[in-house]
Amino acid sequence: MIKFGTGGWRAIIGDEFTKKNIQKLAKALALKMKAEGVADKGIVAGYDRRFLSKETIYWSSEIFAKEGIRTWFVNRSSPTPLVMFYVMKHNFPYGYMVTASHNPALYNGIKVFTEGGRDANELQTQDIERYIQKVEELYGDNQIESIPYEDAVKQGLVVEFNPLNDYLDNIIESVDIKKIRESHLKVALDPMYGVSEGSLKTILLTARCDVESIHERHDTLFGGKLPSPSAHTLRALQTHVTEYGFDIGIATDGDADRIGVIDDKGNFLHPNDILVLLYYYLTKYKGWRGPVVRNIGTTHRLDKLAESVGEKCYEVPVGFKHISSKMQETEAVIGGESSGGLTVKGHINGKDGIYAAVLLIEMLAVTGMKMSQIIEKIREEYGACFMEERDYKFTLEKKAEIYKTIMEDRKLPEFPYEVEKVSYLDGCKVYFKNGGWVLTRFSGTEPLLRIFCEMETQEESEQISDIYEAFLNL
Repeated sequence: MIKFGTGGWRAIIGDEFTKKNIQKLAKALALKMKAEGVADKGIVAGYDRRFLSKETIYWSSEIFAKEGIRTWFVNRSSPTPLVMFYVMKHNFPYGYMVTASHNPALYNGIKVFTEGGRDANELQTQDIERYIQKVEELYGDNQIESIPYEDAVKQGLVVEFNPLNDYLDNIIESVDIKKIRESHLKVALDPMYGVSEGSLKTILLTARCDVESIHERHDTLFGGKLPSPSAHTLRALQTHVTEYGFDIGIATDGDADRIGVIDDKGNFLHPNDILVLLYYYLTKYKGWRGPVVRNIGTTHRLDKLAESVGEKCYEVPVGFKHISSKMQETEAVIGGESSGGLTVKGHINGKDGIYAAVLLIEMLAVTGMKMSQIIEKIREEYGACFMEERDYKFTLEKKAEIYKTIMEDRKLPEFPYEVEKVSYLDGCKVYFKNGGWVLTRFSGTEPLLRIFCEMETQEESEQISDIYEAFLNL
């Protein structure tokens, strides 16, 4: 059974990610669109650089064509936010992107977007799964009817196009390009063998930045590393920034909806720092007003910053669909997560690493400060917090044991700090009276248990994580 997690459907290529399952999903989505009376409006489709991504579009669109649904196919590897932008701007009821985002290279997947260019929410994905079950019952192992791709193109049921300029122009118009041009900034890019390099380079060269790229070629194995910007995966970018004197190093994950940053001193900035930086910049320098939204595993420094400007920070479960819907509800300025995804009011209704990167460049140009200086200024005003993040693999038996302990029996270890409250909104989150917290939850995109802990010192974060690790016998 195809199951949607917090970031769409993801599966191992050749195991569950197969042509048969891809076509079952396409058929299910086609039936859903027909039932909702929106089939005549068509669907937007894009793909990243992963193995079988482009072929997945062919296999899907052949099914849509048989159902009389036109596929608007972005016919080159593209960033996920580009597809979300086009769905939003041109009022399509649905879009989908073939990507497994930051997952290892042996994975691929499909993200489904709904009206407004939003990630399909839980109700929508559950509905799609029900239609998949119907397809299973109707066809079993039999072949689903389709129209060959070339015939679908000839009949106008597949339209190949490239809307990149619309997307780039939208970003360029939303930032102070003149100020960036005057700053003559040096920017190092690491697209991590993904799809962001062309877009980012075009924007930054338009803004007269001095730009150099590493890891820009097409490599479906992502250089043998996880295509996720982290302190571990961005060491080459750190070296490039420090050796050649760049003002900033910017990395994006495989489909360019998440961002990683290296400052002018070669320090890796945690995504929590990036969120705080941008909310600080938007409220303090651009004069924006409004709350901020973060997921349950993201820094509480956002709460302090929001309070200081008379606003509120809203906490939601993991999954960007929760962030974007809460932002719409509260008219928040910015929303994001500790894994590197964020979005800003007035742009798309989902994550965009490219827009976030350009906004950080604008911040350097407008403030006239180095990234390391801005970080230090924020820490002086709001204090420092330290995050410890750990991932654990498990057997099915171990997963059941852990779930029973933390979610059913609701047992907790003995902590050296007084507990203020416990939340089971998404996993188990313990809030301490000293302002720190620890979260344990199962990943919605990979078979992993995750522990997040934020305290005033790194030693305290590690101590609490060690206690939980021992308690769960990990």
